[in-house]
Amino acid sequence: MSLPSDTTIKNAIDSAKSFTVVSHIRPDGDAIGSLLGLGTALIMTGKKVKLVLQDFPGNRYAYLPNFDKIQSFMPEEPGFLIVVDCGDEFRTGELLKGRKPDLVIDHHKTNSNFGMLNLIEPDAEATAFMLAQHIPHWGLGIDRAVASALLTGLVSDTIGFRTSNVRPICLNIAADLIQAGADLPSIYQRVLLTRSLEELRYWGQGLSKLRLEDGLLWTSLTLEDRVKAGYTENDDADLVNNMTTVAEMLIAVIFVEQSASTTKVSWRSRNGYDVSVLAREFGGGGHAAAAGADIDGEYQSIVESVLARTREYLNDTGESNPR
Repeated sequence: MSLPSDTTIKNAIDSAKSFTVVSHIRPDGDAIGSLLGLGTALIMTGKKVKLVLQDFPGNRYAYLPNFDKIQSFMPEEPGFLIVVDCGDEFRTGELLKGRKPDLVIDHHKTNSNFGMLNLIEPDAEATAFMLAQHIPHWGLGIDRAVASALLTGLVSDTIGFRTSNVRPICLNIAADLIQAGADLPSIYQRVLLTRSLEELRYWGQGLSKLRLEDGLLWTSLTLEDRVKAGYTENDDADLVNNMTTVAEMLIAVIFVEQSASTTKVSWRSRNGYDVSVLAREFGGGGHAAAAGADIDGEYQSIVESVLARTREYLNDTGESNPR
């Protein structure tokens, strides 16, 4: 499928008066940064803009301009509907309700092209990176507020420019955002280093259960763990990204119980192992080095089936990809 041109997208934006920008459930830094970056750029032109996330993003990103404008419900008349950093309609939760987005902007290789226009660039380090490149071609500006949001998304998805897909152009774009007024040291501190006491206690629950077997590193976070730690959100507090620091790890997996019948599974991998293959098998998606899936069923059965399939994949792939 050919990508829509910048001219096509610019014309669509120019012709619309009101917009709704949406991203995925359990939003991460790239989802929030992309939402606020694009939303703020549209607001600057005088457009009417609604910013919508089904799940409240948490106060970690409250420093970003227009963060207080994020709402959890769709307007009755959404206008021109844009979905950012989301691989399929189901990842938006209950927001779309069958409506086809006018524009999807995403960098996940497993994107299902569920919009009327689909700007999908799987090689991009983050959706925020894509926006930083394209926004000027759409007749929108990048001031300090927009730059701060986009650099937040870029820092978050590359874990501080440490992921294996970071290219020289990514660092050039980051430099441009800094030139536009984004404060890299402050963003890095807020996004990657600052943690609440509850998050650290939550990590403790998961770290105490870490297991390593032939390159496969895994742990779990149950609903009970969340209560014990006093952690009120429904994610893993970025624990999975810290698991990748274990030297012997080839693939890391974390199981985060969402309810009695649903578990969020996240995979991370070293070069040579494409965990998006595994995520897709379980109804999810993502990137080669980072992917996830929401799986329905009994918690322990999910753990056992995912670990068994991941071991099988690791063993099969390892034969042609020696350590």
